[in-house]
Amino acid sequence: MTEAQQHSGKAYGVDSEVGALRTVMLHRPGNELRRLTPRNNDKLLFDGIPWVGRAQDEHDAFAQALRDRDVEVLYLGELLTESLADPAARAQAVAGATEDLRLGDTLRDYLQASLGELDPAGLAEALMAGVRNDEVRAGGLVTSLLAHEDFLIDPLPNLLFTRDSSVWIRDSVAVTSLAMPARMRETQLTELIYTFHPRFAGADKVYDHQLEHVEGGDVLALGPGVLAVGVGERTTPAGVERLARRVFSKDLAHTVLAVPIAQQRATMHLDTVCTMVDTDAVLMYPNMAEEMRALAVTTDGDQLHIAEPEPFLVAAAKALGIDTLRRIDTGLDPVTAEREQWDDGNNTLALAPRVCIAYERTVETNARLEESGIEVIRISGSELGSGRGGPRCMSCPVLRAPATA
Repeated sequence: MTEAQQHSGKAYGVDSEVGALRTVMLHRPGNELRRLTPRNNDKLLFDGIPWVGRAQDEHDAFAQALRDRDVEVLYLGELLTESLADPAARAQAVAGATEDLRLGDTLRDYLQASLGELDPAGLAEALMAGVRNDEVRAGGLVTSLLAHEDFLIDPLPNLLFTRDSSVWIRDSVAVTSLAMPARMRETQLTELIYTFHPRFAGADKVYDHQLEHVEGGDVLALGPGVLAVGVGERTTPAGVERLARRVFSKDLAHTVLAVPIAQQRATMHLDTVCTMVDTDAVLMYPNMAEEMRALAVTTDGDQLHIAEPEPFLVAAAKALGIDTLRRIDTGLDPVTAEREQWDDGNNTLALAPRVCIAYERTVETNARLEESGIEVIRISGSELGSGRGGPRCMSCPVLRAPATA
């Protein structure tokens, strides 16, 4: 624990995927999901229009399952509201929300003034749920030419997936750089929380949202000092290189495994095909597992060294200093595996070694996990899954205990 952490009275840090989970950040779905329509859901990266009330019930059950295992649950919306009590945070938030070039000067000036008059809770709601054209009386050419239902500030329904916008690497936080236009503003809000909330006073930041694209769903802490980072639709090679340089400079890792991901419809992040469920066990999508390769990136202090590609499991075991990683497959056959991977069967959240949370609908995968000695806590996700994300996607661990076998 750093001196700043001791001063704030709050501890934070993560050095593995499976150490006992102590504190986690979630986002309870709210009005931002009610803004989804058949006209905008594709742009906002949702496969369908969720039943919001049911999604909230499912999320509440998820949060309760965590609390039942003595996990402290923080809510992003509450942290954001509390952060916006700081005038500097409010000014930064309003500026970030109104920098869109589509607005024009007249509308931007109006929005900056009206948002600035909101209390912290109202401002947090506007930042998350967005602002529609028919909700303002700004005047000017832009609002006159837009449809009433057009958004001036887009809603952020993907806030549900708190894993993507920040990831803790030991006692430093990486505020990530999201690739898709619909999600870029999420990390502005995350940055506000880590900058202005008293809980995170003095928190060291190892990355920020203005750097090359890296998304939290692509970053797996395989063990102390070892990161695996997926490279594909969302995280770029340049992003992995930048992250590697930064974690090496702060001595947060000794090896970064760059893992190219073959792009299929449901494989936008590494954690959609691979998650850790024990210190030496990984749940993998078998239809891709044999082809997955990794390039080990290390440093001598002056420059990066890139190893030749190796099978992912081989490279991971070498970096961890163990003989082998146990592989547990999603499903029993290729068709079942494909169906369950689509249903986020690979996207488990480890609460401790050999204990994980998974969606109840991935029946075959859950059975395979239990046959391998992994306790599975099942939750419902019929509505939560409409944004293509499972328990790991929906959670940002803030504190884990050191992993032990």
